[in-house]
Amino acid sequence: MNVLLIGSGGREHALAWALSTSPLTSKLYCAPGNGGIANVAQCVEIPVADHAAVLRFCKDNAIDLVVIGPEAPLVAGLVDDLATAGIKCFGPTQAAAQLEASKGYTKDLAREFKIPTAAYERFSSAAPAKAYIARQKLPIVVKADGLAAGKGVMIARTRAEAEKAIDACFSGAFGKAGSAVVVEEYLEGEEASFFVLVDGTHVVRLGAAQDHKRVGDGDTGPNTGGMGAYSPAPVMTEKMIARTMDEIITPTVAAMAARGTPYQGALFAGLMITKEGPKLIEYNVRLGDPEMQVLVMRLNSDLLGALLATATGALDTITLKWRDDAALTVVMAANGYPGPPLLGTEIKGLDAAAAVEGVEIFHAGTKRVGERYLANGGRVLNITARGKSVAQAQARAYAAVGRIDWPGGFCRSDIGWRAVAREMARA
Repeated sequence: MNVLLIGSGGREHALAWALSTSPLTSKLYCAPGNGGIANVAQCVEIPVADHAAVLRFCKDNAIDLVVIGPEAPLVAGLVDDLATAGIKCFGPTQAAAQLEASKGYTKDLAREFKIPTAAYERFSSAAPAKAYIARQKLPIVVKADGLAAGKGVMIARTRAEAEKAIDACFSGAFGKAGSAVVVEEYLEGEEASFFVLVDGTHVVRLGAAQDHKRVGDGDTGPNTGGMGAYSPAPVMTEKMIARTMDEIITPTVAAMAARGTPYQGALFAGLMITKEGPKLIEYNVRLGDPEMQVLVMRLNSDLLGALLATATGALDTITLKWRDDAALTVVMAANGYPGPPLLGTEIKGLDAAAAVEGVEIFHAGTKRVGERYLANGGRVLNITARGKSVAQAQARAYAAVGRIDWPGGFCRSDIGWRAVAREMARA
C-alpha cells in the first residue's frame, strides 16, 4: 500500500516509525514531516490546508490510505474531501470532529446521553459567565470552546483568576477558539488518557497512558502540549477500563451514530478518575501527543492493518496484541517553551542517545540541514524507552537524555514519578 501521513510532530514520527515496518507498506510519504521522519518516510512539501493539492498528490502517487495525525485538518474537513474523491482515510469527518472542535458540543452531548462529566454551562459573552462564576464553588475551570493547541484551559482558584481567564478568552488571547467559553466544575482525582479505534460501529481498545501537562518538575508552571507520558497507566485498572468503555466510550459512539455523524478514527478520551469513577474531561479526535509515542512502543501488532480496518469498517476482524513492557517518553523542548521557543539551535549526541537499550528517539520539531539537526519548534524531541517497569523505562529514557548535547533545550526530570512511586510502594 502507498500511504500518505499528514503531520510534522512527535506523534507523526511515532506513527511513521510504526507504519514503515508494516508488511503492508509499499511507499510511505509524510507531509510535511520533520528532520527525524525523513529517516523513515519520504517527506513532501504539500500545503496541507490546500485540500485540492492533497487530492492531486494522492491521485498522482496512487495513495491507498491517508493517515491524518493532527486535529486541524480533521476539523477543516480533509476527510470529507478525500472520501468524496474515493480515497480511503483514517480520521473522522468534519461533523464528527466537533467532539474536539467544540468543547461545548461535547459537553452538551454528554449531558444529553448521560455520560459522566463535570457540571458546566456555556457562554458567548463575558458578563453572564462572570455572573455564573460568582455563584459557583472554587476552584473552577474556564475553557476556550475551540481549538487552542492545548493552551485554552485555565484552572482558577480565585474569582479574580476566573474573571481574568474569561477576559482573556473574549479579548482574543486564543483567537477564534475563545469566542465562546465553557465554565465547568473542578474535578478532584487523577487524570488519564484512554484511546480507542472506532470504525463507526465497532470499537477496539488502544490502551491507556498518563501525560504531564505542566512545564515544570512536580507538575508546576503553565500547561503545555505535554512534557512526557507513560503507559500503561496504573490508575486505569481493568475494572476502570471496563467502566470507561461502558459509561463513556460506548454511549458516545452510539450517540454520534444516532445524530447521523458516525465516528470513524481514533478517539482519545481525557478522563478524571474520581472517587465516583471515570468522568469525561474532553475528547480529542486523534491520537495523543506524546501518548502515541509510548503506545507504539508497546504495540505488538501491525499498526497499518489496524488503521486500514478502522477506515473500512472492519475492526471486528482484528485483534491487537500488546507487550507486557511499560514505556515512557521525555519531551525535550526548546528554551522559552511554552512561550516563544528559541529556534535554530543545534542538537548533538542523538546517535549516542539512541544507542541506549530500549530507546527510540522521535522528533517533534526538528529540521535537518546536511548532517545537522536544528530545533524548529517548541517541543523538539521525544526520548522514548521501553522497560520491564515504568522505573526501568524512566531510567533508560533519562540515560539517553544525558547523552544529548543541546544547551538550547530542557526537559522535566520527573516524568513518570507517580507510577514509579506506586511501583516502589508495591516492592
